Amino acid sequence: MSAEVLWNPPSDAATTTRMGRYIEWLADPAVTDYDSLWRWSVDRPGDFWASIWRHFEVGPGDVTGEEALADATMPGAVWFPGRTLNYAERVLAAPGRADEDVLVVARSDSRAPVALTLGELRDRVGACQAGLRRLGVERGDRVAAYLPNIPEAVVLLLACAGMGAVFSSCAPEFGTRSVCDRWRQIAPKVLVTVDGYRYGDKHVDRRDEVAMIRAELTGLRHVVALDYTGNPLPDTVDWSDLLSAPAAPEFAPLPFDHPLYVLYSSGTTGLPKPIVHGHGGITLEHLKMLALHHDLGPSDRFYWFCTTGWMMWNYLVSAPLAGAAMVLFDGNPTHPDLAAQWRLAADTGITNFGTSAPYLLACRKRGIRPAEIADLSRLRGIGSTGSPLPPEGFEYVYSDIAPDAMLTSLSGGTDVCTGFVGGAPLVPVYKGEIACRCLGARVEAFDSEGQPVVGEQGELVITAPMPSMPVGFYGDEDGSRYREAYFDTYPGVWRHGDWITVTERGTCVITGRSDATLKRGGVRLGTAEFYSVVEALDEVADSLVVHLEDPDGGMGRLLLFVVPASGVEVDAVLRKRIAAELRGNLSPRHVPDELHAVPRIPRTLSGKKLEVPVKKILTGTPIESAAATGALADPDSLQPFLAFRNAGTG
Repeated sequence: MSAEVLWNPPSDAATTTRMGRYIEWLADPAVTDYDSLWRWSVDRPGDFWASIWRHFEVGPGDVTGEEALADATMPGAVWFPGRTLNYAERVLAAPGRADEDVLVVARSDSRAPVALTLGELRDRVGACQAGLRRLGVERGDRVAAYLPNIPEAVVLLLACAGMGAVFSSCAPEFGTRSVCDRWRQIAPKVLVTVDGYRYGDKHVDRRDEVAMIRAELTGLRHVVALDYTGNPLPDTVDWSDLLSAPAAPEFAPLPFDHPLYVLYSSGTTGLPKPIVHGHGGITLEHLKMLALHHDLGPSDRFYWFCTTGWMMWNYLVSAPLAGAAMVLFDGNPTHPDLAAQWRLAADTGITNFGTSAPYLLACRKRGIRPAEIADLSRLRGIGSTGSPLPPEGFEYVYSDIAPDAMLTSLSGGTDVCTGFVGGAPLVPVYKGEIACRCLGARVEAFDSEGQPVVGEQGELVITAPMPSMPVGFYGDEDGSRYREAYFDTYPGVWRHGDWITVTERGTCVITGRSDATLKRGGVRLGTAEFYSVVEALDEVADSLVVHLEDPDGGMGRLLLFVVPASGVEVDAVLRKRIAAELRGNLSPRHVPDELHAVPRIPRTLSGKKLEVPVKKILTGTPIESAAATGALADPDSLQPFLAFRNAGTG
């Protein structure tokens, strides 16, 4: 596999980047570049994670590799037994920052801009802790946040973490069923909510939804309301009253695996998995990623477009671990137009800008040239995640956005609350390829026999423990649900559910979900390559492909659904053109048996296409069993597929 190099590390990267200085600090003659560093980090994970603890001064005293990883068995690896730390304490230490430095920059469609200094953030966290204690919150209690991506959500998370309470958030655009399916599993004591929000120029009232959530969560003791859009909620504690008593923040010394927060799988089938992440694993993993891989430091402002219902928000909030400020945005990212996010980057001084692959591709397709409409001279890094970024997306970043920035195409998941393949300041960026496997992440591709392969597509697996692998699932006392989710296919090996190719030079290409496999004539086809070709056409706004297997062993049916661009009709001419593009760019196997127009493609709130639920609906599964509609960007987007099936064509 060969590809064009679009970016090379600067000649002085070994001395000017944090990763380069970390290698120098290690002073190991066998570790001289990224490849040897990665190999050492996965061959000797205890030594590697002990070095992260020491290098970033996470806690007092020396730590040996044997102490860092006392038991490497998966599942059930034992990390740093006997050591204590507190995530909130590490975030609010914000190395390299003074109390008067701005650490939180927030923009919102619902209110005026907000900026908090490190000192102000600490004060609010302390006051919030005092308020939570008045409400009876203690160590181990769960606190739920139905909040947008705003500073109050950050304050609440850090306040809970500091006192050892367990935080869990859902974005207020989540529907009531999705929220209750998540929070009934953890029985929160306190709910903190908004009355509504603005999305561009549209007001969204959530008072009825909050009332229904309150009725469903019978264990709630108190509801705290933030007046966000001028519609006060009855029978609640006001947010300002919660923070009315000044107090210094307190940080309980907690075991490495003490629960920090509960995140949830997308919940496309069954109840969402309540994934418990621990203080220690998140602190070390996010330090490694943000400081070493993203090269963040005290001069940076880190941004990722996200909501509180997506793990990238938790990732963003960790920016001060590396000394960086966080930039928050709540609202419609395309209001008043698609270029609004680039103007936000210029206005707020963002140095590392994260977004989704679909957003980058939409800007490219619309002909937007961000470097010409906004001053992006401060950008040192561009991040893309949520779905694979195709080669044309890589080209677009370097031709029209930031020719000198490091592009990080990041892939990981809620399950580990990080990316395990991404970028690094010491390796080049190749067109269409994820730059590297991340430090401490032994990512491999397994063939059908469960053997590692290089240069060919296989199941993405992780064959050594990572500290941010879940502490467990909430309420899963015997660990059976956790083992079934990741370790049933390959005992002792984490199966993630993606197709990946690891190249000879260590780069990676992810080609879609392995549980959404398209297999024709014995050949596996990745969904990402379909979308790269089909959605490059001006006539196509969006698309989704599924394969329905033939129970008798035949070729099955390959179905392509497209959303036509405005004013475009899906006629015989367009069908032939799409078929020709797929045949010419990919192979005859990629030409669909059927092509159908639909008004929209179903996506989760974080932008992921719902290939598996669509396939289930087409094969007879009821919508309510195939997907949690409250977690979709458009709950009605599955209806056309149900109608398609009911018409006898599914």
